[in-house]
Amino acid sequence: MKEILAQIKQYKKDSILTPVFTALEVFMEMLLPFIMAKIIDDGIEKGNMTNVYIFGGVMVAAAMVSLLSGFLAGKYAASASSGFACNLREAIYRKVQTYSFSNIDKFSTAGLVTRMTTDVTNVQNAYQMIIRIAVRAPLMLICSMAMCFAVSGSMSTIFLAAIVLLGIVLGIIVKKTMKVFTEAFKKYDDLNASIQENVSAIRVVKAYVREDFEQKKFKKASGNLYKMFVKAESLIALNNPVMMFVIYSCIMLISWLGAKNVVAGTMTTGELSSVFTYVISAMMSLMMLSMIFVMISMSTASIRRISEILKETPDLHNGENPAKDMKDGSVDFNNVSFSYKHGSGKMVLNNIDLHIKSGETIGIIGSTGCGKTSLVNLISRLYDVDDGSVCVGGKDVRDYDMEYLRDQVSVVLQKNVLFSGTILDNLRWGNENATDAECIEACEAACADEFIERFPDKYETYIEQGGTNVSGGQKQRLCIARALLKKPKVLILDDSTSAVDTATDAKIRAAFAKSIPGTTKFIIAQRISSVQDADRIIVLDGGRVNGFDTHEKLVETNEIYREIYESQVKGGGDFDVQSSGKEEA
Repeated sequence: MKEILAQIKQYKKDSILTPVFTALEVFMEMLLPFIMAKIIDDGIEKGNMTNVYIFGGVMVAAAMVSLLSGFLAGKYAASASSGFACNLREAIYRKVQTYSFSNIDKFSTAGLVTRMTTDVTNVQNAYQMIIRIAVRAPLMLICSMAMCFAVSGSMSTIFLAAIVLLGIVLGIIVKKTMKVFTEAFKKYDDLNASIQENVSAIRVVKAYVREDFEQKKFKKASGNLYKMFVKAESLIALNNPVMMFVIYSCIMLISWLGAKNVVAGTMTTGELSSVFTYVISAMMSLMMLSMIFVMISMSTASIRRISEILKETPDLHNGENPAKDMKDGSVDFNNVSFSYKHGSGKMVLNNIDLHIKSGETIGIIGSTGCGKTSLVNLISRLYDVDDGSVCVGGKDVRDYDMEYLRDQVSVVLQKNVLFSGTILDNLRWGNENATDAECIEACEAACADEFIERFPDKYETYIEQGGTNVSGGQKQRLCIARALLKKPKVLILDDSTSAVDTATDAKIRAAFAKSIPGTTKFIIAQRISSVQDADRIIVLDGGRVNGFDTHEKLVETNEIYREIYESQVKGGGDFDVQSSGKEEA
């Protein structure tokens, strides 16, 4: 709760003013039945119109103050709860930005989306009810009880018995619904996951005519959520009939006793009227309290889920005095071992010992799942090693400021992502201050200028979300150009030219040699042609280095590399050798 409430911040004033105006509203409302009794007893029954006018004026004034207070309470409650929710979403988003890949792997994307939308909305609604209704209802209940006892102590015992009965029923309902809502919000994650997966892969779904299958999967997730909420709402529905039974029973008993007292002369008509009003107000306040308890039971589950995000400690963080200088792009793997789940014993990389000079072009090749991507992810410290160390520019990557390190180590990942905006907007993700000329130069080096110049709007061409209006090869070249704009000391291409033809691939590599000769380049590929001109080539097999030498020497001495080479040369295509018993990293 401490992390959650800390997000109230600048809305503390509104949060305080809401209950203040709510209290004033209640006090004025509680005066109205009392004043009405005075009008009846001291005005109408006695035929004194002066008292009717006086008490009538007081009643109008009290009603106006109550209305104004209610309006201000509602305004400040809306401001406080909406602002609180806004801050909470921003806090979650900021926290997620600090996560390492392993932290993000812990929470599903759908789960994070649900927490920032549905869960925050639940907390927002609960907070608004707490600062307004949770103040109004108890005050109404206390004031109504006090006024009832002031008018007739004997009749108020009926009222007390009703409160005890309702309190027991509400307690049972809330206890049972809280467990159901906790389970229900987990089902939201499954529902959002189904939606996200279907929409993001809609082209594949249509290509394989799997709409019916996806509809059934969504219907199942939606049905599970439906069943949980029906169960919860069925329990909550018990609240209303019990409440109505108690209210009508109270009214009948008070009517019977009140009529006897009026006939006996121990109670006036105005007093009986005010007792009725106070009893109904008290019953309504109990109904509001029941709504609050239900909302709190819903929001408690949401609060726990949000707290999980805010309390999560990022696996990766800067040291006390992180370095912000890098002398060159040399890279050293010093007996590195790595697993995605630290301490699990299932190593993805084993005892990697490699030393690369600054400015070298290094090819990386091997079977699917041999650890190629895992290896280069350690250079930009997307993960930390289990054993050994990775050094860039002669310093352990853990000694660098992470933002600085990732500015110097530019990565074009396997999954190329473009964002909605113009081509220039996307390119400037690499360098937000890059000039048009620098963007064009980077595109020339990535051979992206060839297709950009054919667009009617050229560099101002709008890219749709996810880059759906450009081809796979065009997307890859734009991502390479974006990485080049960072002017990195180390450039990593993780199978980033797989969608371009071999001629364009050769042009890109030639442009690299000319435009960024001092940058250390790592090229992960499945095509021998993409890496054979590299200074040296790493052959990975099962998370271990099987070979590390030039193309010519590896063809002569390395069985795995020679097998890939001969298959591609003789077969005329790409080849991905299968390693027995090896799992994908």
